[in-house]
Amino acid sequence: MWKSLSTKLGQVLILYGGWGLFAMSFLDSSRIPFPVVNDLALLVMASHRPAWWPLYALSTTLGSVCGVYLLYGIARGGGKFFWSKTTPQSITRAHQWLERNEFLSILVAALLPPPAPLKVFVLTAGLLRINGFRFGMAMLAGRGLRFGAEAWLGARYGVQAQ
Repeated sequence: MWKSLSTKLGQVLILYGGWGLFAMSFLDSSRIPFPVVNDLALLVMASHRPAWWPLYALSTTLGSVCGVYLLYGIARGGGKFFWSKTTPQSITRAHQWLERNEFLSILVAALLPPPAPLKVFVLTAGLLRINGFRFGMAMLAGRGLRFGAEAWLGARYGVQAQ
């Protein structure tokens, strides 16, 4: 049921062009999953209007970054609830590792296509309270590269990319 609902909502949002891609990416990155629908919509739209691929990539990227920031903020605010059953030593070790590798780990997570668990990385980053600016820059770079490449492939190869 949930999959069919997200597919139908995705079909409606695609009618709104770049704004629909923004909304779909925001929802996918924050609360309502659109498994693969988001990526396919970007490919299809870029293949139908090749000159607009940068706009489509930008709107998808910005929607996704705004969505993960919402999830990051929720996790950052609810950290005490999530960590109630975890030992302080394991939290400290995880936090130290993430501080040393935060930009790279978030960048790699942002680049990975579905079914990679992006939300797990976002929730962990919020729970461990990593720097919000560096988190945002890594997400912007990773999502920008991923969605830019997908949109370019759609514009360049058209139906073959789909």
